[in-house]
Amino acid sequence: MIVTKQKTAIVIGSGPNGLAAAITLAQAGLNVTVYEKNAVIGGACRSMELVKKGVMNDVGSGVHPMVAASPFFQNLPLSGYGLKWINSPVVMAHPLDDGTTVNVYKSIEETAANLDGVDEKAYIKLMTPLVKNFQTLINEILQFPKIPFRHPFLMLHFGRYALLSAGGLAERSFKGERAKAFIAGMGVHSIMNLNKAASSASGLMLAVAAHFNGWPIPQGGAQKITDAMAAYFKALGGNIVTGTEIGSLEQLPVYDMLLADITPGQFLKMASSQLPDTYKSKIRGYKYGPGVFKMDWILDKPIPWKANDCNKAATVHLGGSLEDIITAENEVHMGKAPARPFVFLAQPSLFDTTRSDENQHIAWGYCHVSYNSTFDMTERIESQIERFAPGFKECIIARHVMYPSDLEKDNPNLVGGDIAGGSQSFKKLVMPSICYKTPIQGTFLCSSSTPPSAGVHGMCGYRAALTALKTLNS
Repeated sequence: MIVTKQKTAIVIGSGPNGLAAAITLAQAGLNVTVYEKNAVIGGACRSMELVKKGVMNDVGSGVHPMVAASPFFQNLPLSGYGLKWINSPVVMAHPLDDGTTVNVYKSIEETAANLDGVDEKAYIKLMTPLVKNFQTLINEILQFPKIPFRHPFLMLHFGRYALLSAGGLAERSFKGERAKAFIAGMGVHSIMNLNKAASSASGLMLAVAAHFNGWPIPQGGAQKITDAMAAYFKALGGNIVTGTEIGSLEQLPVYDMLLADITPGQFLKMASSQLPDTYKSKIRGYKYGPGVFKMDWILDKPIPWKANDCNKAATVHLGGSLEDIITAENEVHMGKAPARPFVFLAQPSLFDTTRSDENQHIAWGYCHVSYNSTFDMTERIESQIERFAPGFKECIIARHVMYPSDLEKDNPNLVGGDIAGGSQSFKKLVMPSICYKTPIQGTFLCSSSTPPSAGVHGMCGYRAALTALKTLNS
């Protein structure tokens, strides 16, 4: 879509969605400026020297299953701007207390073979049609909740499982404990109570992505994704202004179009004087979800996993059995600090030698906590790692801790530590209360609070920009 007469657009926020919106507008011929609060662009897709000078840690996202699958990213020439991907031999490892792991490989059959034998055929039957039609499936999902679907039978097969709770999918589809634990762990990505409908959807989609293109990490860290996007945006004539926090829309110069990569609560503060009471009321009713407690480590050697296969995976899920995982996530949703938290862990330096010198390794891990929790989860997270890697604590040279409040201070989009831009639910999936258009003419939201929700896929920004361009040309 090309704008015949050049217009001026402003984008607030330089996270993946903000840059996706900016690129889309610049491709359409607009004069686009991005304003970023921090000195370093990227939002939750940044890398910094968090622990030690010369060692790069990912501030937020570290593993990126959806970038290769995203219809937006597929059309960007980011490899020409320095972005290189690394895939580990095992996509994801889920260690168990018996010293073995459930390994997710790119191969469906190889993955199925390391489940309990009784579940091998069931897993192949579930995954094969979804992986075979992966790109079609992802294109449909990332357009959600837009209907009708162009491929209803494929979506019916996906929905048959995705609309179940994560616990329900594990119990109904599989009989062995290995598959149940793995499926429950995948469901934790939903940031929902695992007994709630549709809490299996995110994990199922990520499992399919694992078999199609793996869960790659960018060489050099998440910042490389942002830097490549920014370089391409600037090549299109775009401009980025850093170190500038926009507290009110009145601060901005004159524009024809504004896209804000911020959550509804922030938008209310920024534009309150220009919003009608009905929209203000809608935003005040917007709910944020659980927070995150995040840790980064510098280690004097690789993590000493009991199961050697964990050393072959860039991503490790630490939660144990189905029952352990559901208990931990239920405690979060009850406002408690989980005694044995489910920990998402990444160990990129095993596969990316640019991240640290040969004598040191880096890892990051996080767990869900209640909204704006002030509980120190350091010991519980490290003990959970120690459960599957005895001697881990002795490997620690230094650590960096981020409470939910630290995450929000660094990136205001992470309200109360919520990394998803709002509470997740089946209702939000099918009937989102907040979408792109706002009551202010020419002003749109483009954050992960808008469809199709969280993830480094750029589709929120891309779809918001397309919506905005339609109104500009109407």
